[in-house]
Amino acid sequence: MTSSRNDWTRDLNASTEASAPSQIPSLELRVPALTILAHPNPGRVGERVLLPALASGRTVPLSRLSPLFAQPGDAAVRPLADPHLSRRPLSLTPGEQKGSVRLDQEAGGGRVDLLGARAKDEISAAEIARGVVLLLAHRVALLLHLLPPALPREPARFGLLGDSASLVLLCREIRRVSTVATPVLLRGETGTGKELVARAVHDAGPRRDRPYLALNLGAVPPALAAAELFGAARGAFTGADRRRAGHFERADVGTLFLDEVGEASPEVQVLLLRALESGEIQPVGSEAPLRVDVRVVAATDADLETSVAQGRFRAPLLHRLRGFEIRLPTLRERRDDVGRLLLAFLRQELAAMDRAHLLDDPGPHGRPWLPAGLVARLADHDWPGNVRELRNVARHLAVGCRDADQAELSDSIERSLAPAPSGERPAEPVESERLPSRSRTAYRPITEITDDELMAVLRASRWNLAEAAGRLRVSRTSLYALVARHGGIRKAADLSREEIAAALERSGGDLEAAADALGVSPHGLKIRRTELESE
Repeated sequence: MTSSRNDWTRDLNASTEASAPSQIPSLELRVPALTILAHPNPGRVGERVLLPALASGRTVPLSRLSPLFAQPGDAAVRPLADPHLSRRPLSLTPGEQKGSVRLDQEAGGGRVDLLGARAKDEISAAEIARGVVLLLAHRVALLLHLLPPALPREPARFGLLGDSASLVLLCREIRRVSTVATPVLLRGETGTGKELVARAVHDAGPRRDRPYLALNLGAVPPALAAAELFGAARGAFTGADRRRAGHFERADVGTLFLDEVGEASPEVQVLLLRALESGEIQPVGSEAPLRVDVRVVAATDADLETSVAQGRFRAPLLHRLRGFEIRLPTLRERRDDVGRLLLAFLRQELAAMDRAHLLDDPGPHGRPWLPAGLVARLADHDWPGNVRELRNVARHLAVGCRDADQAELSDSIERSLAPAPSGERPAEPVESERLPSRSRTAYRPITEITDDELMAVLRASRWNLAEAAGRLRVSRTSLYALVARHGGIRKAADLSREEIAAALERSGGDLEAAADALGVSPHGLKIRRTELESE
């Protein structure tokens, strides 16, 4: 018995060591692990421990005193240590099926709830690959999942939040491609942070001090595409009373981020292909081409290969854009980051309302403002809107519960977290190597949408058109057309320097408050302000 205890203690202690080789032969091998999603002491969130003993057929005890957890990259280890947890360990034991785990509660005290598993007697390998939440005594939430036994060192996070294996590997890809000028294509579902990654690629490379511009191609009308991309000479068309530089010219020697490239019209695709092939642009009405040096980063959540097969996207353009491809992980593929992200978002929101103290450690016998049961519910959700959806939930929690003794989910959030009517889980986890196929959405006819509904949804979505399209159940292209026809909605690109300055002054420099007052998205306002500053 003593020998066995020494074996698992040695394994657990070894698994929390910070050292990891810079090169590893394969990331396919994964072992069971536990990550802290919620703890009365918020500083413990994100600590984890690898469980190689389970992979080798041995039992792992789980209690107040064991195993020992550590933050990624930190050699200091410690047990969960909450006095409400039992000292008598539960047992995590290899199950009868390959990769499965049994949770033996007979020997232990205290309550344990499972989220993400069909049965308590044996948790399947597929469920562990998805991630199973263990809620201990409603005080601590843990994620039982799989991690590589070692990860390449990648201390830089480029402003991205998280320590999951998927995020570490994403940061490694950013670093690898940042030093070269090849075009980059970012693939990923909506809300996965493609704009943040595009900016990271720019900031991590030698062009970091050069211009960075962003353009949403789905929002560019075909008739204005050439002028938006390449500019226009004076007198090129009615109203062109001065020469106007396009995005390619303004981004010269810098980076141009082309968002929603899959929504680009055929006319825009032709123009882009020509610019990428030749490195030259032809402003509208100009007789001579201009040579530009622009690093292009494009992003899409569309299945471009299917679009090519159906003749809706040009194959040569896809090949040009895909000089280096980065696939962004979904939030359900980095479920161990849910606790880290939620805490970071709540800190930002609460600090803005002078309520940051709500997330202080209440002490070993105190009642935390953020209950572990709430975090467990969120960690078990599949997050179709990914990190953007989680951030919105954090904002709702902060605003709605800032004066409460403890945070709780509102009815609207509860409804959004409700499982699909079938209640079925996918039998197999999503493979991170493959871009998830887009579901076929049943869109509403845009004729059903009144002006009042459009304005209400835009305000609720903080003028984020992608989010508003999802709420209205229309395609983004249709929403852009609705907005263009609505006389009371302006684009950020229409704002003057004076309007922006006045709005920022009235809001005390708060960009999001200024955006709300102006009726544009914070992202659009940020881009417009940058454009005006560069003129």
